[in-house]
Amino acid sequence: MSSQFSLLGQRRFLPFFSTQFLGAFNDNVFKTALITMVSFKAISFAGFDGKQLATILPGLFILPYFLFSATAGQLADKFEKGRMIRAIKLLEIAIMALAAWGFIANLLWMLVLALFMMGVHSTLFGPVKYSYLPQHLGEHELVGGNGVVEMGTFVAILLGEIVGAAIVSVTDSGLPVAALVMLTAASGWGTSLGIPASPPAAADLRIGWNPVTETLRTIGFAHKTRAVWMSLLGISWFWFYGATLLAQFPNFAKESLGGGEVIFILLLAVFSVGIGFGSLLCEKLSRGHVEIGLVPFAAIGLTVFGIDLYWAIPATPLAPGASLTQFLQYGAHWRMLADIALIGISGGLYIVPLYAMVQTRSEKTHQSRIMAANNILNSAFMVASAVLSLMMFKFGLSIPQVFLATALLNAVVALYIYTLLPEFLMRFVVWLAVSLIYRIHSQGSERLPRQGAALLLGDAVRPSDTLVILACSPRPVRFVMTEASLRNPLLGFVLRQNGVILVPEGESLDGALTLERIREAIAEAAVVAVFSGDPKVLPGALTALPADIRRIDTTLRTSRRKGLFQAARITFAETA
Repeated sequence: MSSQFSLLGQRRFLPFFSTQFLGAFNDNVFKTALITMVSFKAISFAGFDGKQLATILPGLFILPYFLFSATAGQLADKFEKGRMIRAIKLLEIAIMALAAWGFIANLLWMLVLALFMMGVHSTLFGPVKYSYLPQHLGEHELVGGNGVVEMGTFVAILLGEIVGAAIVSVTDSGLPVAALVMLTAASGWGTSLGIPASPPAAADLRIGWNPVTETLRTIGFAHKTRAVWMSLLGISWFWFYGATLLAQFPNFAKESLGGGEVIFILLLAVFSVGIGFGSLLCEKLSRGHVEIGLVPFAAIGLTVFGIDLYWAIPATPLAPGASLTQFLQYGAHWRMLADIALIGISGGLYIVPLYAMVQTRSEKTHQSRIMAANNILNSAFMVASAVLSLMMFKFGLSIPQVFLATALLNAVVALYIYTLLPEFLMRFVVWLAVSLIYRIHSQGSERLPRQGAALLLGDAVRPSDTLVILACSPRPVRFVMTEASLRNPLLGFVLRQNGVILVPEGESLDGALTLERIREAIAEAAVVAVFSGDPKVLPGALTALPADIRRIDTTLRTSRRKGLFQAARITFAETA
């Protein structure tokens, strides 16, 4: 995993990473300090008591995502991103100055206004955050880069929540938190000065300011590409799942476990560290490209460990106010913490490939607007999470039962998404099979085109070796094969899902019908693989194809199995 951390030493990544880390930290210091203050200091506002305010304020922060995400996406596509980030950071300084005044003067209305404005700040930054990366990272770096960003985001959230709650808990003065949020905002602007320029994706775009029509149009952009839309729904579903857990952690720690704030912070820390670790692990498991096969694997983890979490929760809580030491002395709690950590790891493995897939499959001129659609959907799913949780509580479910219901619902949602887009399931089968059988050394995979037609040409390979080629390709590959090659159920499923081109019975690879099918696939901008073993099999027939079709010589060598795994060396070389 060293290659992804090497990005932190590069100007194209470090200033951006530092800026978004400080922004996430500041968001959560401010939000948590405000919510802790109204929850524990008997504060009321506009007729709402502290408990009601603690529920309403997070919704106020999310509201700008619904109102302004579409506009934010347009701005991020139209303007140079480095300059836009610096403008957003100046806005953050102004908002934090307002918040600092509110903390020092104890003006709750001013703090509420600042919270709404910080929601606006985050709404503006979100589309820039995820559309910046594809402009400065190669596709082979996107998974690792997204992993580092997600890890940093969740660590920043965790630290911000701990620091925000701690400051308000130990002092009645608003000065410390005011000073911290101002210092962090200024530091974020300072790091943003080092962010390199990012050419606008759609400089001629005319901004539409109507939030309703532009929101619908933005969702429409995202819906055009099926793989992108399904990925956005997958990301939003994880935020539904995560929001359900995080929203219940405080009461879960108090009522189900008998602990206090320290136990709540422990649960939050374990979950956040798990997501960070899972995010970093993605690059190691992805073999240098966007591997959506990890998504079903992670979805299984979200369900399995969510179910086990329900069974791991002790039936009888500890005595109220139990200390951390008392909590950790109970063996069942270690199993419960392991489940929460594994849910977090599964979450990291789940969202990073989906973000990378959205970045690589969406139109370059619409990337920021697609990410704005992601923010809108995320917000809607988090609101739906709160509504569904309230409904389950109304029907008498306990917090552990809500966790169980969410884990089971995750299985239903996952099956629904994979039914609509079988590519996820197919890639999972390939990834799992190859991981269990081969140890692959790949060279030249960056030559495989991300868009447009291409021909992979090479010597004959065993049907099972097609899995290695699929595992190294970021796109589906349509193999030209005989019906006999598909007799294995696993291979048959995978190759048919990829759109195998069947050689008619009694015809050779250079038969008229086979060549016509190849030409049709090329016309559809597919990657077609022809492994004949005989350079004379297609005598001049392939020359009838357009001259600009990329042709890539593919060499695959496998060794005998030694120990548990079989070694495979594959090389891609573009022909002249």
